[in-house]
Amino acid sequence: MISLDDIRAAAQRIAPHIRHTPVLELTAISDPVTEAQLFLKLENLQCTGSFKARGATNKLLSQPPGAVSKGIVTASGGNHGLAVARAARSAGVPATVYVTESATEEKREKLRRSGAEVKVLGKIWNEANEAALEQAERTGAAYFHPFADPMVVAGQGTVALEFLDAVPNLDTVIVAIGGGGLISGMSVALKALNPAIRIIGIEPEGSPTLKASLDAGRVVRLESVTSKVATMSCGETDPGVFALVRDNVDEIVLISDAEMEDAAAWLWFELGIAADLSGASAIAALRSGKISLPADARAGALVCGAGLDGVAL
Repeated sequence: MISLDDIRAAAQRIAPHIRHTPVLELTAISDPVTEAQLFLKLENLQCTGSFKARGATNKLLSQPPGAVSKGIVTASGGNHGLAVARAARSAGVPATVYVTESATEEKREKLRRSGAEVKVLGKIWNEANEAALEQAERTGAAYFHPFADPMVVAGQGTVALEFLDAVPNLDTVIVAIGGGGLISGMSVALKALNPAIRIIGIEPEGSPTLKASLDAGRVVRLESVTSKVATMSCGETDPGVFALVRDNVDEIVLISDAEMEDAAAWLWFELGIAADLSGASAIAALRSGKISLPADARAGALVCGAGLDGVAL
């Protein structure tokens, strides 16, 4: 689907339009999650509140003239929709974002305030996506896929370049998974630059999309999605994403929604970081013991999205 060169090109293309987000080493913590060195890449401070701004911006800047003149449409758990709304606003065209019933009201309101038309449809992303594709076909609007588009995946992969630039000798990286665009893009860069690095993906117990496909040896559609975390809920991934994850990701662990809620509260209490549940997933995997790191490890994890989930608890 993509190469390291594609990710480097994306990094140059989007640099003037996104934030180079900070990396925070966890020290002086009253309730530690690991004995290892742990570095957090704060993509919750990215434009629109998540890493998704990278992929949507790279997609927009790669379009031929006039390609988005009739607007942009997408389906999202919330974060990609916010990134698409920003891209559409910068292009001066309307955005329509289909979200699932599980998308939080906070995300819906942010989408509306970002200028997008919000349509709520379906219990899982795939159902909302079918409606988005139909509208794009009917109206001629440009469709921005949240995770299966090579330009989007390359944009998300730029997180890895920044992370390794800040902490060159990371030996483990922990990444949340929804449809798989983030982990697939990052994995290409991480393994190209350090083949020995360990990449661990995290999925909700109620939406084990990539793990189920890896276990089956092929892309499968989940019979049901029960997680309430809309930004990490997807009934079926993309074959290209699946291939990158199969080839590059070392392990996928499953965590509960409740463990993510606990981790979001921990991030707010310990660090003053307002993360959505996907942004808290790496801390959740560590706090729950689903991921165990050696004391001498140098691990990196993403706080991939902003939200009030921990603040409200």
